[in-house]
Parts: sequence; C-alpha cells; structure tokens
Amino acid sequence: MFLLFKVPSLKFILLGFGNLPQLQILSFLVFLVIYIVTVSGNMLIIVLVVADQHLHTPMYFFLGNLSCLETCYTSTILPRLLASLLTGDRTISVSGCFVQFYCFGCLITTECYLLAVMSYDRYLAICKPLHYATLMNSRLCLQLAAGSWISGFLTCVITMWFMLQLIFCGPNEIDHFFCDFSPMLKLSCSDTSMITLVSFILASINTPCPFLLTVTSYVCIIATILRIPSTTGRQKAFSTCSSHLIVVTVFYGTLMTVYLLPKTSTLKALNKVFSVFYTVLTPMLNPLIYSLRNKEVKEALRKMELKLADAAHGSRKSH
Repeated sequence: MFLLFKVPSLKFILLGFGNLPQLQILSFLVFLVIYIVTVSGNMLIIVLVVADQHLHTPMYFFLGNLSCLETCYTSTILPRLLASLLTGDRTISVSGCFVQFYCFGCLITTECYLLAVMSYDRYLAICKPLHYATLMNSRLCLQLAAGSWISGFLTCVITMWFMLQLIFCGPNEIDHFFCDFSPMLKLSCSDTSMITLVSFILASINTPCPFLLTVTSYVCIIATILRIPSTTGRQKAFSTCSSHLIVVTVFYGTLMTVYLLPKTSTLKALNKVFSVFYTVLTPMLNPLIYSLRNKEVKEALRKMELKLADAAHGSRKSH
C-alpha cells in the first residue's frame, strides 16, 4: 500500500513483534502484568516519598520524580501495545503517532538529565558530606528537577517541529512496537537531511553530556569510597548509591545498544528486544531495585502497612 499524506486522519501500522497469533494472548498477559507492576510500584514510591517525613530528602525527592517520569513513560507505550495485542488492530493515527513520539522523546531525554542529577546528588553526599546540606538545598533541588523536565520537553519541541514538516509516503508500516524516530523517518519521501542533522546535534548534547556527568560523578564517588579506611564505612557509603548505579547501567547500556550500534539486518530484530529493556523492563525494575535495596524505603513501607492495619482495625471496631 502506498500513501502520500500529512493528514491526521490517515494511519500508520505498528508491526510490533511480527504476526504471531499463537503468542498474542500470552504476550498480552505478560505486558499487562508488567504494566500493572510498573504503575503500582512507581505510584507506591511516589506515595511513600510524599507521605513519610523521613523521606523528605533530596535523594528521595529525585527518586519521586523518577517514579513519576517512568509511570508516564510506560503509559505512553504500553496501553497502545496492549490494545493492539488484545484486538489485533495495529493501526495508529498519524497524529497519535506524533503524540506518542513526542511524549516518548521528552521523557527519555528528561530521564537522561534526571539520572545525571541523581548521580550529582550522590556525589555531593559522599564526596562533600560536610557541605551537602548547604549545597543541595530545597531551592537547588527544585531547579535541578525542573531543569531536567524542561530540557526534555523543549528539546523535543525542536525535533517535533521538523517532523511536522515532513510528507510521508510509500508503505505506511512502522517496523517497531511504538513510534520511534528512525522507523518513522524511513516512511518519509521528503528530504530528511536537515532533521537528521538537527536530531544528531540534539542527541549529541542531550545524551553524552548527562552520561559523562553521571560517569564522572561515579568515578569520584568510587574513588572517595575506596579511601574510606573502615570496611563498614565503605559498605555504608556504597549502599547509598548502588541502586542508582544499577539503574544507570541498565538504562544507558540498552539505550546505547539500540541507538549507537550499526543498523544491520542481524541487529534489527535485536533492537526491538533491547528497546523493551529501557522502555518496559527498566521502569518496572526501578521500584524493586530501590525498595529491596533501601532500608529507608522498606521502613517507610512497613510504617504505612502498620497505619493501614490500624485504620482497618479501627474501622472494624467502629462497626
């Protein structure tokens, strides 16, 4: 089928993981469980950070932002994927595809900056503990968080403006499970050299810079930890940043695999699999990583369970 359009009423077809009807129900159930766990886990982190006074610190403020981001992030992709698996309808309107692409681009860029901010927070806490409370005050926390969100949204406005100038033609099939930049660009019959250059410049600013800041922070953190004389002190210092280090490794590892490796036919199918890691699995694992490895979060969860149990007991007694 060949199309020529800039009209929002026309459709793209998201090919997803191929036409495997025998696995459609199983895939739907797997992704549904992942979506429920992801949203529930991240919302729980947000509730704990807001409700527990002991978690009103910069580290947990940024963690709450990350959980909010990843709830939005997953909700940008998974509901549409679940609907297509349940109904078999893999079409998406052009305007809907643009909205999904914009939201995805904004949130992934924001996450790069937010992970860098979180690493900087851990750098100050471990490398400059005497000045931490003064340096990482509430005003700076708000500025860093707001800067991360604003950077993501403004960056994607530029890319989106160029995308809207394109005319799409030829097959309307996107060989992916969501509307990503490269698969969409392949369908355009316009000259894409300008948008390719602009996106390369923006990507060169918005990914390597936060990544280098994150790596630099952790090099300094590890060097400081190794200088701590006691084993107990080293373990305590490393435990405060190990969860974040795991998240950063998984996120950037899969992101770079998808976007930096050459687009050969062998890697084409694997790119979809790696895309699942940073778009679907990482947001699900983050609450588990932070809660299972973090004493303060587990303590806040225990106190919430006790409050809920007391409230339920009081309600039964009143009846």
